[in-house]
Amino acid sequence: MPDDMEIRVPQDDERIDITDLKEVDYWTKWFGVSEARLRMAVASAGTIKDDLRTYLGLP
Repeated sequence: MPDDMEIRVPQDDERIDITDLKEVDYWTKWFGVSEARLRMAVASAGTIKDDLRTYLGLP
């Protein structure tokens, strides 16, 4: 039985799927942003990790 508290690594680590709440949790921790900030970034910059990193001003 899978552990619901386990943070799952996304199947595609180059794109963010904001419809999957476990992925949202993973990416908010990875980027160090709130869920609202991540969703706003995805709405503005798209779902590609490198584009989001640039949009969020991260190295």
